[in-house]
Amino acid sequence: HVQLVESGGDSVQSGGSLRLSCSVSGYTYNCIGWFRQVPGQEREGIAVNNREGTSTYYSDPVKGRFTISHDRSKNMGYLQMNNLKPEDTGIYYCAADLRRCSISWYRRQEYNSWGQGTQVTVS
Repeated sequence: HVQLVESGGDSVQSGGSLRLSCSVSGYTYNCIGWFRQVPGQEREGIAVNNREGTSTYYSDPVKGRFTISHDRSKNMGYLQMNNLKPEDTGIYYCAADLRRCSISWYRRQEYNSWGQGTQVTVS
């Protein structure tokens, strides 16, 4: 049974930091990514990391502020978010796939397993 569970979402002030976690069970992924969604908007890919940790990509809005990582031994993914801005507010999802990360990593269709999401609010 494949399960992804996010945690760490919270309400913070602008300029603050949060660290999101994603527990992956029943699954050996080769690509793990983070997405966020604001009501009324498409779910957007913001960061991705391959299993070996050798390839990492970020969307432009978060580049330089967010860091994706994961611990293979624990099957845990992380998203460190620094210098948060109000426009970072949204529901954050982790996603994983058996396939290697592709050039289209930012597309929802690239991932076959998703968590339930965790709310991040920046004011």
